[in-house]
Amino acid sequence: MSGHVVTETTGGVLTLRFNRPEKKNALLAAMYSDAAAALKAAAGDKTVRVAVITGTADSFTAGNDLKDFLENMPTDADAPVFRFMRTLATFPKPVIAAVNGLAIGIGTTLLLHCDLAYAVAGAKFQLPFVNIAIVPEFCSTLLMPRLMGHVQAAELLLLGEAFTAEKALKLGLINDVVAPEELMATVNAKAAALVAKPPESLRLSKALLRGNGPEIAERISWENKVVAARLASAEFREAATAFFEKRAPDFSKF
Repeated sequence: MSGHVVTETTGGVLTLRFNRPEKKNALLAAMYSDAAAALKAAAGDKTVRVAVITGTADSFTAGNDLKDFLENMPTDADAPVFRFMRTLATFPKPVIAAVNGLAIGIGTTLLLHCDLAYAVAGAKFQLPFVNIAIVPEFCSTLLMPRLMGHVQAAELLLLGEAFTAEKALKLGLINDVVAPEELMATVNAKAAALVAKPPESLRLSKALLRGNGPEIAERISWENKVVAARLASAEFREAATAFFEKRAPDFSKF
């Protein structure tokens, strides 16, 4: 483990915490590898009944660390970020997200693969994929229209604007908005309630709720292939260059 992903198992609950607060928990390739490994181990550990995913300080995760992302571009199916996606999407036990603050990019799309999600009142969500000349990922192009309807999903995924925890609640991305000091107590209570239930019944119920696993896997794979292709595009080069030059990108020439 890199130290940027911290795990703890207590009372049948695995808590996985993104731990890079000085960078708003922006995710490195090594963090995706660590998170995938922790979830894979928990999936096969009978003592783990529930997983909780959360962040540190004022951030759940700011999404991908762009510098690291460019140095470790996910161009094949076994890239750490894609491995993390597959592991979470197929995790057989209940997953609860405790969104303690900023949730950008995959910080929002991973909620689609959690069974329960709670956010602090000041949390900010955003899906800025098109803004940086790539495309939405983690099955968001399939699951979000099903969850909230096409026009609402298109507003979030095409405009890429930030939105509040209250809007996330209204759209069905989270279960509730709570005060910061109540977040972990709320999540821990829900986790304890799940731990007390028959584990096989929970796993089967989750599988039935999730529905067609192969369809989800196929869409994730399709999105990932398009993302990989976009990383070689002139539009993405302009977006990345503008980010590091601290200016607005200019897409007028494309």
